[in-house]
Amino acid sequence: MKLTLKVWRQKNNKDKGGFKTYPLDGISADMSFLEMLDVLNEDLNEKGEDPVHFDHDCREGICGMCSLYINGKPHGPKQTTTCQLHMRSFSDGDTITIEPWRATAFPVQKDLVVDRSAFDRIIQSGGYVSVNTGGVPDANEIPIPKTIADEAFDAATCIGCGACVAACKNASAMLFVSAKVSQLAMLPQGQVERKERVEKMVAQMDAEGFGACTNTGACAAECPKGISLTNIARLNREYFSAIVSSENV
Repeated sequence: MKLTLKVWRQKNNKDKGGFKTYPLDGISADMSFLEMLDVLNEDLNEKGEDPVHFDHDCREGICGMCSLYINGKPHGPKQTTTCQLHMRSFSDGDTITIEPWRATAFPVQKDLVVDRSAFDRIIQSGGYVSVNTGGVPDANEIPIPKTIADEAFDAATCIGCGACVAACKNASAMLFVSAKVSQLAMLPQGQVERKERVEKMVAQMDAEGFGACTNTGACAAECPKGISLTNIARLNREYFSAIVSSENV
């Protein structure tokens, strides 16, 4: 396959940045998108040019590191992670535009690499369960209805890639935060800190500069793990309940 790549190049977080065009030949349809970028970087290295910087880790669709905006869509034309996107999804002679996530809360560090530590700070604010060691019962000793367990597991499949933020016209993180709140709010282990958790996580989300949710549904449509919008509805209920309880104390 012969391709024309339009890649966003940016030296650092203060540089204005811009697109640079690279012709590429000899690409196999069986390559993953990241393998295609590896080939590009090998060519650039041979020419003595700076390779394109991009995030990646597991390359198995698990970690969410491979955050690329491809032809106007997070992770590309299919609802999957970039590392699981293969070049057979494109045609010989295609022009492919590759950009980083675009959000104030995800500042570009270099080229296609963005700082997503805002997600980490949201989790650190309350996305965990505190337990005392010692006489804590095993998790499998606590009876949980299968429907609840399945729903909590579905929410827990969120990998924190940020595609929801990149897809949203407001750069909202509501789908991510709602998934993290939901997976704990539905389980017995998460009940002790339930109200405090949602208040802290929403407050941190706002402090990071993410936009508001206007229910367009683009986040769920582009999420590679299929996180449902019902989690956002649950987050709103959890937050309203917590606020009302706090006001009545």
